[in-house]
Amino acid sequence: MRWLFLLLVVLNVFYYIWHQQEAPLRAKDVTPLSLYRGSQQDIRLLSEAPDAAKDKTKVAQADPGCLFLGGFSRQDVVQGLERRLVGMDVKFQVASKGGLDTGAYWVRIAPESRRWLDDTQLQNLSKEFNELKHKIMPCEGVAPAE
Repeated sequence: MRWLFLLLVVLNVFYYIWHQQEAPLRAKDVTPLSLYRGSQQDIRLLSEAPDAAKDKTKVAQADPGCLFLGGFSRQDVVQGLERRLVGMDVKFQVASKGGLDTGAYWVRIAPESRRWLDDTQLQNLSKEFNELKHKIMPCEGVAPAE
């Protein structure tokens, strides 16, 4: 056991000498972050920005996707969803994805009515209609209007 201890001490001494022979590290020159940012000196949330309402409308207008509700296999469930959306004053258009044999029914929500359906409303609708899925998909080519 004594020899093992002496071996470890000798290895530590050699490691210390080898480590001291390396060139000492210099402090790295760091470029200030303000040079990278340019005119934007701080980080602000959209809600903190002075034109937050304008920015939100720009984001909503720039969004190319449409909100689709559905994925139903039966048309009577779609009619129940239609009645529910009419009661909420939401404008929509019934669309069918695929042919009549596949039976996947989707309801496209009008962009001006999309603001009425927030996350809590969508959760309530999904509790009411078991097969309900909501997706934001491209407006053209996904579910042609009938």
